[in-house]
Amino acid sequence: MVEKIDISVVIPIYNEEENLPILYKKLKSVLERLYNSGKRYEIIFVNDGSRDRSWEIISEIGWKDKDIVGVNFRRNFGQTAAMSAGFEVARGDVIITMDGDLQNDPEDIPRLLEKIEEGYDIVSGWRKDRKDAFISRTLPSRIANWLISKVTGVYLHDYGCSLKAYKSDIAKNLDFYGEMHRFLPALSKPLGAKIIEIPVKHHPRIYGKSKYGISRTFKVILDLILVKFLLDYRTKPLRVFGGAGFLLSLLGFFVMLYLSCQKICFNKPIGDRPLLTFGMLLFITGIQLISTGIIAELITRTYYESQGKRPYIIKEILNAKDR
Repeated sequence: MVEKIDISVVIPIYNEEENLPILYKKLKSVLERLYNSGKRYEIIFVNDGSRDRSWEIISEIGWKDKDIVGVNFRRNFGQTAAMSAGFEVARGDVIITMDGDLQNDPEDIPRLLEKIEEGYDIVSGWRKDRKDAFISRTLPSRIANWLISKVTGVYLHDYGCSLKAYKSDIAKNLDFYGEMHRFLPALSKPLGAKIIEIPVKHHPRIYGKSKYGISRTFKVILDLILVKFLLDYRTKPLRVFGGAGFLLSLLGFFVMLYLSCQKICFNKPIGDRPLLTFGMLLFITGIQLISTGIIAELITRTYYESQGKRPYIIKEILNAKDR
């Protein structure tokens, strides 16, 4: 019989050999208190192709502690891939994510769980008193958080905080790739997730160096365009492509209609006018966009039907025995 797990803690690791032993001790201290109150747990370290002794340390800890799960990547795939792998192997009813650099505090985990028990599906940490360089990290993060909140409609102060708690049924229904881990609360919106944000502690980094810099702000903007499309048009791509295509082709039609009237009614030459080329370009581009929307609709249906997926998530069914 598979042992029931209440809490899975997923931690992506990349070159954190100095932080790992300290993090493990802090986590065990907090999780053992929860264990004494009746909650079973597991700690999942996902080694994202570290080039130091991180995997050796995880292996050593794992041999001594049956509550440790180690996942070792062949190479560095990124934090999003590490989180996705952690979600896949996690067995807990609640999945908690955090960084391995000691900047997140394990002492905040019980507070996240309290909010989950109140009925929330996702509890997101907010590093209200952030201990990072202002210009290179804090300021770009604030701009990105404001932009993400405005575009997605899921308003959080701190999308970049890795310390979050997810109900397992939400986490395991999330499809995310590339560098989409920071958008998980927003990507949970179509699933009907109930989200709350709470302030959490944040500590300055002691060992190692940050893997992120100001350059990631530009990547966030590109990812945000994709997230907006996935949130609003994933199951109806024709509306975005077809809508833009219809407006362009209509504008092109009126431009060519105007030029036709000039030629027929006033016998004015139009063959050498740039406006003719512009009108034809608008019309053809519009038709191409409409065609792209139709193809995207067919791909969407193939995606859902070939994998047996449904564009909805059922939370519960009343009188299920009669169905």
